Amino acid sequence: MTMNIGEAADASGVSAKMIRYYEEIGLIATAGRTASNYRVYDADSVNRLRFVRRSRKLGFSLEETERLLKLWDDKERASAEVKALALAHVEELETKIAEMQAMRDTLFHLAERCHGDNRPNCPILADLEGRPQRPKTIPKTKGETCCRD
Repeated sequence: MTMNIGEAADASGVSAKMIRYYEEIGLIATAGRTASNYRVYDADSVNRLRFVRRSRKLGFSLEETERLLKLWDDKERASAEVKALALAHVEELETKIAEMQAMRDTLFHLAERCHGDNRPNCPILADLEGRPQRPKTIPKTKGETCCRD
């Protein structure tokens, strides 16, 4: 059974625009054409599109997705290569998660310091401005010369 690009998009969950883009960059094979020059897709093409969609949803780059497709096509592949690619991606995701957690913590801390009232002072905007914070000075008692960050 063959289908047009709209039907292939519905069946795969990949938009027609993305299907055309994936064809353009060579991620998937160029579709066959009808006599009236409409693209036609078969079940194998739709399966490849589903594979690409799932790979991209898991955060694999286009290059990684292309490697995964080649491995999927290679019936002689070693699963160790697929596993190594997946685990490398897990490491990238863990790094991104840690970076996002640090951003969240920073923003939460800044929001806690913001009074959220009608005053113009805002520690969130001050932090985004990026000016170095001046240390707070502690009133001196006899003989002391100290300041605190």
